Amino acid sequence: MSYVLFNTQVVKREQVTIDIEDRGYQFGDGVYEVVRIYGGRSYLMKEHMIRLERSASEISLTLPTHIEELEGKLEELIQLNEVQDGIIYLQISRGVAPRAHGFPPPETRSSLIAYTKDFSRPLQQMKEGGKAILVEDIRWLRCDIKSLNLLGNVLAKQKAQDLQCLEAIQHRNGTITEGSATNVCIINEGIISTHPATNLILDGITKNKVLELCTELKIPFKEEAFSIEQLMKADEVFITSTTNEITPIILIDGKEIGPGIPGPITVKLQQAFEDDINKG
Repeated sequence: MSYVLFNTQVVKREQVTIDIEDRGYQFGDGVYEVVRIYGGRSYLMKEHMIRLERSASEISLTLPTHIEELEGKLEELIQLNEVQDGIIYLQISRGVAPRAHGFPPPETRSSLIAYTKDFSRPLQQMKEGGKAILVEDIRWLRCDIKSLNLLGNVLAKQKAQDLQCLEAIQHRNGTITEGSATNVCIINEGIISTHPATNLILDGITKNKVLELCTELKIPFKEEAFSIEQLMKADEVFITSTTNEITPIILIDGKEIGPGIPGPITVKLQQAFEDDINKG
């Protein structure tokens, strides 16, 4: 039996119906989060909830419940569905109202849906590394909001998949922003660089955990934009996300990065991340 969170109630999945005039469906008018589950426990839940609140605030979207109550319901969902290794997907739209571009009346209640899904860790991918391509970043200028409007990301990811690549690394005017669904980090001479948390990227929860681990391990890092040229000449490149964790990128547009194998600093961070997961 599968359970979902629908608005403020945990119910059986088959009890849920989505209205055709839900603004998430018609406009992508909403926000979302994906939370990792390891060993039956959520990972970095509070950090995801803080980002969810910020995204909702940035588009003037009122959450249907207090964030602490929402967090409790999500934890309940994990237990009811007996998920060991997986994810929680959560989205909130501006609700159901007759289709019109402007906001609906203020009494319109936002719509929330959350469900769990089994999702194995990409251990082989993280060990071997993956390939990527470069694409122009054609998305809107509020990428810091984790909104439901993902068509630009979808098109970029599909270009990568068409070429049997793991990720599409995006750039604006020669400056690397982020992947289609990941943050991008490079390592040169032992120093990690990643794009600063501006409106041009989503400030990643996993990326921030990695930077925290860098501080603990005394690995220097800079939140500083870098160019395509710097990316291609990097000693190591890796991507971070909730589902990809820390994945080395060993080939970009057919060119090897460094020696073409996962680099030592990336591997060291992977072990530190593994240790953090196992801390519970």
